[in-house]
Amino acid sequence: MNSNIDILSIGDIVTDNFIRLFDDKAEIIKQGDKNLLAMEFGTKIPFQNSVLIEAVGNAANAAVSISKLGLSSALVSNVGSDDYGRDMIKALDENHVLTHFVKINHDKKSNYHFVLWYKEERTILIKHEEYSYRWPHIVEHEIPRWVYFTSISEHSIDYHHEVVDWLEKYDHVKLAFQPGTFQLQFGPEKLKKIYERTDVLIVNREEAVTISGGNYEDFHDLFNKLHSIGPKMVVITDGPNGAYASDGVKRLKMPVYPDIAPPYERTGAGDAFASTFISALANGEDMEGALMWAPINSMSVVQRVGAQEGLLSKRELQDYLNKAPDWYRPSNI
Repeated sequence: MNSNIDILSIGDIVTDNFIRLFDDKAEIIKQGDKNLLAMEFGTKIPFQNSVLIEAVGNAANAAVSISKLGLSSALVSNVGSDDYGRDMIKALDENHVLTHFVKINHDKKSNYHFVLWYKEERTILIKHEEYSYRWPHIVEHEIPRWVYFTSISEHSIDYHHEVVDWLEKYDHVKLAFQPGTFQLQFGPEKLKKIYERTDVLIVNREEAVTISGGNYEDFHDLFNKLHSIGPKMVVITDGPNGAYASDGVKRLKMPVYPDIAPPYERTGAGDAFASTFISALANGEDMEGALMWAPINSMSVVQRVGAQEGLLSKRELQDYLNKAPDWYRPSNI
């Protein structure tokens, strides 16, 4: 079946207000296994500057990434009936993301987060608005080749059932699942049908442990346990250590692409990796090829502020791939 939508992303979107802190007005304090951002309490603290970025969040970042890589991209999401909501839809339109599945919720606010940007890292103050989630009607010629399901609010468990019920009617549609905070909190039992229907699961190493209960030190154990709950292909990212992937037969490790400069700001690196991996598969690449695509967009994103400004076109990504060192390739684990 031909479709004019290659990948349909699903998830919440937000406006991010990046507040850049001066290096000498805050510090990082180690407390157990956590790093705490510390600032003087009960006073006025100057900040360097702020940057407002519309239409971000896991799903929006993925949708824009997919579009920039030359695929037809659409988004199912919710906004409020305020200026932030209208500006988010406009920003998506400008990035050639189809927005007619974005629902405007009257008398509701749009999601708006504050991002405390300290050196190259960030701490995000989040607040998810409560929307009435409903799966849209999708006409036959807009049934996508892929669905990319990611972060959504804690009040959406019934919506997950609607999504999987729709997917069961269209078994040719592939499902990529990049679970967000609340989806991880639901646990694999509540989302059993989602995991069973998933063609590609993409998580970081800590999330892999949370979902599977597997051994953090043993990737084979993590893969075995994650495959056992349903996903056909599993990708586990591990920050500067690279990424790992399994299709149930082959298991591979992929190094990171060498940074062209020290990271400027790390927001969106995971979204860039995951969406580029799925875009590569949608472009006909195999698991090895997708592993070579994905780290390049992650490297590029962290060179700019926010999760989208550094996203690459397919031609730009191919240029980096052509210049890659000989060791930049997947190996068996």
